[in-house]
This record gives sequence, C-alpha cells and structure tokens, in this order.
Amino acid sequence: MASNRPGEVVSIDPRSGEVAEVVAPETTTEEVARLCEAALAAAPALEGMGRQGRAALLRALADALEARREDVVAVADRETALGTTRLNGELNRTSYQLRLFAEVLEEGSYLEATIDHPGDTPMGPRPDLRRMLVPLGPVAVFGSSNFPLAFSVPGGDTASALAAGCPVVLKAHSSHPATSRLVFDVLVEAARKAGAPEGTLGIVFGQRAGGALVAHPAIRAAGFTGSVGGGRALLQIIEQRPDPIPFFGELSSLNPVVVTPSAAAERGEQIGRELVGSFTLGAGQFCTKPGLVLVPAGTEGDAVVDAMAEAVRGSSPQVLLNKGIAASYDRIAGGLADAPGVEVVARGEDADGPGFTAVPQLLSTTAAELPAEVTEECFGPVSVVARYDGERELFGALDAMPSSLTATVLRGTEETDLPLAVSQQLRTRAGRLVYDAYPTGVAVSWAQHHGGPWPSTNSQHTSVGTSAIRRFLRPVTWQGAPQEVLPEELTDGYTAIPRRIDGVLELPR
Repeated sequence: MASNRPGEVVSIDPRSGEVAEVVAPETTTEEVARLCEAALAAAPALEGMGRQGRAALLRALADALEARREDVVAVADRETALGTTRLNGELNRTSYQLRLFAEVLEEGSYLEATIDHPGDTPMGPRPDLRRMLVPLGPVAVFGSSNFPLAFSVPGGDTASALAAGCPVVLKAHSSHPATSRLVFDVLVEAARKAGAPEGTLGIVFGQRAGGALVAHPAIRAAGFTGSVGGGRALLQIIEQRPDPIPFFGELSSLNPVVVTPSAAAERGEQIGRELVGSFTLGAGQFCTKPGLVLVPAGTEGDAVVDAMAEAVRGSSPQVLLNKGIAASYDRIAGGLADAPGVEVVARGEDADGPGFTAVPQLLSTTAAELPAEVTEECFGPVSVVARYDGERELFGALDAMPSSLTATVLRGTEETDLPLAVSQQLRTRAGRLVYDAYPTGVAVSWAQHHGGPWPSTNSQHTSVGTSAIRRFLRPVTWQGAPQEVLPEELTDGYTAIPRRIDGVLELPR
C-alpha cells in the first residue's frame, strides 16, 4: 500500500492503493507568498473587468472545462473511483454553476445597491448616502475530497469568489492532486484568453502550504469543505493572524431522516430501498448522507428496516476516496457497532482485495436509549436506524440531534400534523428541510441553502446556490460623493440593475 513521499505530492489510485504518478512538489512557503501577492496585485484589475467582463470569464471557464471533458473525467475517475457517470454529471454541475454565477452578475441584485438622497428626517437632515457590496479581496479555497470538480478547484467556492471579483488561490486536495492540476491548467489558460489579469488563479499543494495560505496577509477570506478537525486547525491559524479573516467552513453533518408511521404503512418497502440507495450513494461519501433514520416501532416500521437490510446484504464493497477515509470508516463504523444498545442488522459482501474498500452496513438502536455515538457523522456507507415507539420517543430523540446541513421528513399521503411538528423542531438545527425525497442531491439554484448551525458549518451563509457570492463581498457606503467617484451602479440615472432608492425598490428598465 502506497504512502506519500517526503516533499512530493503523489496521486494514488484508490482501487489499488498504489501511487499512479508524482504530481508536484509540495509548495514552499515562499511560493505561497508569491502566489498570494500575485492575487493581491490582480484584484483591482479583476474587479475592473466589471460585471459583464467577469460574466464572460465565468462562461469561458465553463466552456474550457467541457472542451476537456474526456481528459478531466478520465483522470478524476482514476484518482477517485467515483465512476465516469457520476463524474460526467459532476462536470455538468460545475459548468452549470459557473454559468449561473454569470447570470447573477448580469442580473445585479446581489450588489444590494441602495441610494438615500439628501432630505429631512425625524432625527434631522440626512446626507446623500449610497451603499453597495464590493469584493473582499483574494480568497483561499480548499478543495474537498468527495467532489473533485463541483467542490474543488473549479467548484462553487471558486465560481462565487471570481463572480464577486476576488482572485482565488486554491489548495489542491491530496485525494485528487492530478485532477486539481489538470483542471487548474485548463482554467488558467481560459482565464488568460478571457482577459483576466495574471494572478487571478493560483494553486498550492501540501498541508503546510494550506496553513501558510490562510496565514498570508493578502488573503481576505477562506472557503473550506472538510472535517471538523481540519477546519479547527485552519481556524486556529486564522485566529493568530493580526487581522483574522472570515472562514467559511462546511464541516460535519448527520442529516437525520424521520419516517412517520403513515409513510411506513403506505410505502415501507420502497422507503427502505431508497434509503439504502441514498446512504450508499458515492460510497456514502456525501456531506448530505442520511446517517440516522428514525423509524416507527411495529410491523409498519419492520417493513422499512427489512427492506433496508435486504438491500444492504445484496451490496458489494465500495471504494473509498483515500487511505485516511478508509481507516476512519473502519474505526468509526466499528465503534458504532460496538456501542451500547446498537446491533448490526446487515452487512454487505466482505471486501477482499487491494485498495481502499468499505463494506456497507446497517445498524439499529432504539430512540428511547439513543447512544451518543450514533449522533456523530461517519463518512462512508453506513447508517443507523433508531426505532421510536410513539411521538414522545421521537421528539426526545430529535432533541439529541446535532445540527446538520439537512433534515428529512417522509410523510404519508396528505399527512400534515406530525410533519409540521417535526419540522418546527428540526428547523432550529438544519439548513434545508427535505420532504418525501432524500437529501443527497443538492440542486444549484437561486433558492438553495447548503449550510446549517455548528457543527455542520460555522457560517450563516450557503456554499451552494447564488447566495454563495455574499460570502466574498463587504458593504461600503459613499457619503456625499460626486458622481465621478461612484461605482457605475450607484450613479444617477443608472437603471440596469435593481436598486432601492429612498426606500423604494426600483426594478431595471
């Protein structure tokens, strides 16, 4: 089994566990500083491209990725074992979100442009005040292990930061450094052809380089998708800066699912099969994987659990992204199975071969005596069923839930009372409430929110959807400013974007 060579960043095939290639040397602190300073120098020119120029840039990046689709998908599959179907879909998503942020720029409401003309108020005369959002400056983006495209080098953090007008210095993830390097090269060439300034994009390799990146004074914000431990380590570095910066971390999520008695009675077998499909999707390496399922006691709930058990027993071993995730899965899933009051309901076929494989598992416990261990995230193809006997036990278990990115309610036909009560309790600890579906899909849209209270994230913002751009902007007000020093969007007579003028929202004309 391969291990990283000192000073080198290697690409490992998770199907075999062997080194496939040496991608790059670890980035030195001096090189990190050079890239950060180049990003800082590029910031004024990137902002100066204007909304239309950056929209064209984002579309050029999407076109370039699609032109290299075959190469990108092949390298990503060799490096992640996620499969070409999944990775082609992820590339589609990545291109789509780049183009969606181009539309955000052209629409313009994200600027929150507001004008208050001089006038008398109950507290005295008011000066001319004009406010809008402006770019923060260079952003550090840390790629995630489980989405080598959509949440990594060309992903949503990069797209939203560039849309905001912020240069990006990327930290390549060790699970897919070859994919990161290839995609970065594609993006840099496309950005150059689109007229973006040198330094708009940079990339670093290696754990030490990531720490140096968030410590550099040119970096004004950081986006991170990964473990709580990794997030805490970066936060500690940021807090030691003379000027701490915003850190937007997506960290850990249990994503509980509540199956009501009515839903179990109506379609218990179907729900069971679909739940297994959800928690084993991508080998259970989704931040929105349902890790705990609350199922009613009795024969209706038995139908759900029996169908889940049958589906798990028929499942094959699944390849995980890297050695660390595989070791963590074995340790945490094994700890769950040994926890007091937890039973192993079903296991998939045993793994017998090289690489970073995991056996799908279904565990069970009771909601009345819910062990603390089962409320912690386990990355990989395992889920726990907690049986509840009545609403009192259900709501008691919900009280023990940590906050998550999602919470799901599977209802009976036209059922409202119990789903409403469950929703009211879960709304305080989830960023997205899902009904009669499964949380592992995260659509990129204007209304999407992908975030939640700690420990799912440390931010009130979303990392998916158009509002993700808000993370990399800050408000500025111009008081008594002459027209010639104002941003175009705040000048008199400008009508191309929505603006609130003297308290009244005015739409584009």
